Amino acid sequence: MTIREIAGLLNAAVCSTDASLLNKEVEAAFGSDMMSDVLAYADEGSLLISGLLNPQVIRTAHMLDMPCIVFVRGKVPTKEILTLAEENHIVVLSTPLRMYATCGILYTAGLDR
Repeated sequence: MTIREIAGLLNAAVCSTDASLLNKEVEAAFGSDMMSDVLAYADEGSLLISGLLNPQVIRTAHMLDMPCIVFVRGKVPTKEILTLAEENHIVVLSTPLRMYATCGILYTAGLDR
């Protein structure tokens, strides 16, 4: 499924400016606020779902070649976070949903890892 489709499913705001990245395909998702767990257990190329709003989230996603981060609970990324994400070609979304609902919606839609 594409990042554009994911944004639609989650009623998420697209915080990134490079619209061409919205057509990237994603096959798996991983939700956590603990970046050590993301590094230890997430599959490379997964979508990252997190409520942790700091630059370390972008750096972690970059290390695992994650194309997109979804910030939950309506959190809005800072300019610093968006700049770092864009430098690393990572799409940033913000959804008003909680992590549990976000994971459930994406699991139901077929992102099962």
